[in-house]
Amino acid sequence: MRNKYTTLWIWLLLCPLALDYKAGLDDGNHVMQVVMTLPVLGAGAILWLIAPSFTRRSRFRSIITAAVIATVVGSVVAQLMQGNDFGNYLRTLLPFGLFLLGYLAACRPWQADRLEQFEKALFWSMVISLVFSFVYGMTTSGGPLEDVRYRIVSVTFLGLQGVILHQFMVAKRITKVALAIFLGTILIELLSVTRSLLVGTVVLFIFATWLSAPSARHLVKAGMRALFTGLLIAAMAAGAAFFFPDVAGHWTQRIYASKETTSGMDPTTITRLAEMKDQYDQVTSTPSALLAGKGYGAIYHYSPDYLPDLAGQISKKDFYAIREFSAGHNFWVYQLFAGGLLFGLWMPLAVLLALGLGGVAYRVWRRRVPDLLYLPVMGRSLLLLAGLPATSIGGNPLGPRYSGLVFGVALGLLVATYTRLSYAMQVREAQRVAQQGMPKKRRPGTPAPSPSPAGAPVAMPMPVSTHAPALNEGRDTTDTLSRFTSA
Repeated sequence: MRNKYTTLWIWLLLCPLALDYKAGLDDGNHVMQVVMTLPVLGAGAILWLIAPSFTRRSRFRSIITAAVIATVVGSVVAQLMQGNDFGNYLRTLLPFGLFLLGYLAACRPWQADRLEQFEKALFWSMVISLVFSFVYGMTTSGGPLEDVRYRIVSVTFLGLQGVILHQFMVAKRITKVALAIFLGTILIELLSVTRSLLVGTVVLFIFATWLSAPSARHLVKAGMRALFTGLLIAAMAAGAAFFFPDVAGHWTQRIYASKETTSGMDPTTITRLAEMKDQYDQVTSTPSALLAGKGYGAIYHYSPDYLPDLAGQISKKDFYAIREFSAGHNFWVYQLFAGGLLFGLWMPLAVLLALGLGGVAYRVWRRRVPDLLYLPVMGRSLLLLAGLPATSIGGNPLGPRYSGLVFGVALGLLVATYTRLSYAMQVREAQRVAQQGMPKKRRPGTPAPSPSPAGAPVAMPMPVSTHAPALNEGRDTTDTLSRFTSA
């Protein structure tokens, strides 16, 4: 039975947190943030309850689901062992919980119209977050570019770029709306003067080029599309440098910032290394901490080993006064710090496994059946989820609430479409073998079938039905994203 409010729940799941502003003080009033989070939790729980279920088991889906659940639920063990501040624990764990909620809501065999609503809500909520973050940062900061640039970047910035790059380089569709949004992201990227964003965009370019070339023969064409998009970005950068001379000056300062330190390293890099070193030292200090972690919301500092490298950049008093409890800037090290070997590494490994297996399968299936239904959904989910490791270059993608939710939905859509397409390709192969009358491969040690007695009628292979249960959707003649980004 179809629920007539499903579309409402989908949009209510993804849109409210797109307006999740960055509070200036941790001890400030967070009433509005609580009001925005509660509808998301309710909508996610409802979608999880009313969603259709898979009728067949999948080892891949079971592994990913178990890994995500173990990370979130296993955090209780470290909390009980370490006794961290309960408020800090909940606030740090919330984005990871939203990741799990988004995954559980999306990792279902939704019908095509529901998947379209998921993709629409994902795309436009990320656009809303992009515009809101830029406007909110510009209006509330009101200072020089050095202060504003920290607040104008959306937490799903690279995820949105990944979805648009799928349209440009994989689907080969360039609409006016998608082009305008992509150029807007490049402008914000230049104004933010953030090198990690630039590196993340390059990583997404490489991944999109690899996905768009299912064979070596297509790699040249994919390289030409990447070159065209790169020239577009270069022209945008040159225009921004011409109209905003201060931006070029800040980029030059950031690139050569390493010359201002005694160690010859960039100050931002030094502080990140100091943070990771302290987290690593804490989690390896005792066997129990190494196994279960220090817990989400645990306090960490900067390692004193890097204080001499920051001479002239920060005072000794300010250096030792740093006390943080939020998810650290490095996603991979913080997972080890918070969850240890037993509970911290499963989620990062699950993301890498999904991207690896999903990317390889997407290339193979796109080469064999390029117009298979749900294949574009899988491609967009891959590039959206690829924004998670790309974002981790400069920060923790699961630190903010909204990015945790979006990447969880992306992982759920990827795993669900992989499961459905995997079974569909198995059915397709079985039907092809049956149609050609080819014998099925036998496992080692299985006896050969007995020959048919003389005069017995030979069974003819069954014809391939166009209404096979795994392939009854037909072909994907249109692209979902182009239908709601076309101008």
